[in-house]
Amino acid sequence: MTAASPLRAYGAVTAAYWAFMLSDGALRMLVLLHFNALGFSPVQLAWLFLLYEVAGIVTNLAAGWLAARFGLAATLYGGLALQIGTLLALGQLDPGWSIAASVGFVMAVQGVSGVAKDLAKMSSKSAVKLLAPSEDGGLFRWVAALTGSKNAVKGLGFFLGAALLGLAGFQAAVWGMAAVLAAILLAVILFLPKGLPGRMKSAESWGGWRSRDPRVNRLSLARMFLFGARDVWFVVGIPVYFQSVLSDGTPDGRREAFFLVGGFMALWIIAYGAVQAFAPRILGGKAQPEAVVVRKAILWAGLLVPIPFALALAALIAGGPAPWLTVLLVAGLLLFGFVFAVNSSVHSYLILAFGDASRITRDVGFYYMANAAGRLIGTLLSGLSYQAGGLPLCLTTAGIMALASWWAARRLGDI
Repeated sequence: MTAASPLRAYGAVTAAYWAFMLSDGALRMLVLLHFNALGFSPVQLAWLFLLYEVAGIVTNLAAGWLAARFGLAATLYGGLALQIGTLLALGQLDPGWSIAASVGFVMAVQGVSGVAKDLAKMSSKSAVKLLAPSEDGGLFRWVAALTGSKNAVKGLGFFLGAALLGLAGFQAAVWGMAAVLAAILLAVILFLPKGLPGRMKSAESWGGWRSRDPRVNRLSLARMFLFGARDVWFVVGIPVYFQSVLSDGTPDGRREAFFLVGGFMALWIIAYGAVQAFAPRILGGKAQPEAVVVRKAILWAGLLVPIPFALALAALIAGGPAPWLTVLLVAGLLLFGFVFAVNSSVHSYLILAFGDASRITRDVGFYYMANAAGRLIGTLLSGLSYQAGGLPLCLTTAGIMALASWWAARRLGDI
């Protein structure tokens, strides 16, 4: 690539990732709100996303190997193409199907979407490691910009999905998104510079999926519990709770609840992305010694722990829906998002700092496999805990996962 190509490649990769995450956020809201309105239970809603997370675990292991063999451009294109196929398949969903058939079909299609998402994510994050300038904290700034902007775009996707469901309906929404994403895939193929790095040494075998660096393995464990702590309340618990509180059961009431729930989830994700983008400044500015960043990672992991426990106590005291509880939940979850975003951003920096450039796709793939495992655990526990004990148990479970993430992060200081 020419001297200007790394920046151009970074721009093309970022644009592709933005497009993908916009569709991913919209699709999550479409599926969740559509099937909740059809009367699916919290556990049934969790099942809709379960294979999506299982696919993420497998994909992140395979994606690193695929990128090492075929290059990052190929895996990025593959992720976008599979997401288009997912949207087209969901357009075939028949309202006349039984609940069991609908759950099975959507689970399978969401599994393909999970493969698509993690191909796109691994490709984009690995490309940053190979393209970012090494001096003056360039890696941290480029990672923070990509991750923060991605989550802002995904937040817009949450609102877009809720709005499309209320205004156009489920099938029209997925068909429209498929058409737009296909146009974006064509543009990325045309404008992505030739020679995007990513292919690694052919001697790297499939069996080398697990990192040889204990720092990568311990960081991956902390990442797993961190995202489990978020998804325990994020996937099913809070959206279902807010929709039950905000909807009066009429068609207009349900439509209004779609917008309000989607708006809050969008606000949360956008604010989370904004904090991620500014994380290098929050953590002290430019390049810092790796040991200093590790100590800050441990500190911020500890700051997350009391927030879900405090919200769970408030929900228990309230004993049911109450205006003050709704206000407290919104404020508390935004605070959770702020601390969570700093944790996530410092993790995203550390995995690239720890990772070996000669096998970066494999280390990043293993790390995001742990990320997907955390989302899988959180998704399953979200439906189970909310159905078994309502909001208090759901938030208590999130607190336990945050505590486990802090414990795992503390072990980084032992190396």
